[in-house]
Amino acid sequence: MAKIVTMGEIMLRLSTPNNEKFIQADEFDVNYGGGEANVAVSLANYGHDAQFVSAVPANPIGECAVAALRKYNVGTKHIARSGERLGIYYLETGSAMRASNVVYDRAHSSISTAKPEEFDFDAIFEGADWFHFTGITPAVSDEAIALTEAALKAAKAHGVTVSVDLNFRKKLWSSEKAQKVMTNLMQYVDVCIGNEEDAEKVLGFKPGSTDVTSGELELAGYVDIFNQMADKFGFKYIISSLRESHSASDNGWSACIMDGKTREFYHSRKYHITPIVDRVGGGDSFAAGLICGLADGKDMKAALEFAVAASALKHTIPGDFNLVTRGDVENLAGGDGSGRVQR
Repeated sequence: MAKIVTMGEIMLRLSTPNNEKFIQADEFDVNYGGGEANVAVSLANYGHDAQFVSAVPANPIGECAVAALRKYNVGTKHIARSGERLGIYYLETGSAMRASNVVYDRAHSSISTAKPEEFDFDAIFEGADWFHFTGITPAVSDEAIALTEAALKAAKAHGVTVSVDLNFRKKLWSSEKAQKVMTNLMQYVDVCIGNEEDAEKVLGFKPGSTDVTSGELELAGYVDIFNQMADKFGFKYIISSLRESHSASDNGWSACIMDGKTREFYHSRKYHITPIVDRVGGGDSFAAGLICGLADGKDMKAALEFAVAASALKHTIPGDFNLVTRGDVENLAGGDGSGRVQR
């Protein structure tokens, strides 16, 4: 069992029921989630010691968010109580050719105003094996940029492996600012996860002939991007999920990985996911599966297959969190995708 630390924002998620549009909804379904929190829940479900670092307001809504994590055995002792409010996001779940839509209400949230001195990073990273963050956290504020870099410096001082999911969010910051901030933070990163848009918008690596809307994937373009990323940043592994979006309800799902030293490249098995129940958190479930596989000591191919299977399963579960077990993932990765009733 590895000790894995994640740091970011947990938010209140308000989603329309039954695929309704916002204008139709008279009520919302309530969940909690957020990139790094979602990763922590998955890792705890797989049996790892998952610790989540964040800040929430000292009020009942903040405590509800913490309780949502505790329910799934995520460590919450390093969550500070500070700031004015819990961030909120509204989700309108799409169907068929109608895309899902997210509206953020997270200005002045607790994590966006949290300061490094609120956290004892030496205690947080004592005995830790892995630290994971995403590009969403530094996007929320300049204060969050400083907090993220402070955490990264402490993680490296403690010899902890660091992974990032680049996760570009155009509703939070511009590509220009993302590139300036994230390029600096890459000096601390060992394992880099991101799709073709992230590579371009966050790090400036322009994809080749890859058009995800066509249903076709040109793997040679990823090999080229990965080689550029390995040359510039010296990553141990570079990984991309590969989503072929035929509609909001019908996706192809696979991934590829490169060893940054040997330049060995591997493309996973592909899953055809339809109908999709909830794709929010799909990338987080993928990142968690990859971290779990590598932390378990699997080779990169086996770790990638575990990650792709885990994320394929997440698309069938409503809410941000991937609530499948290690056994569920291993069964699917081993070829059992029948969906037969388990009696």
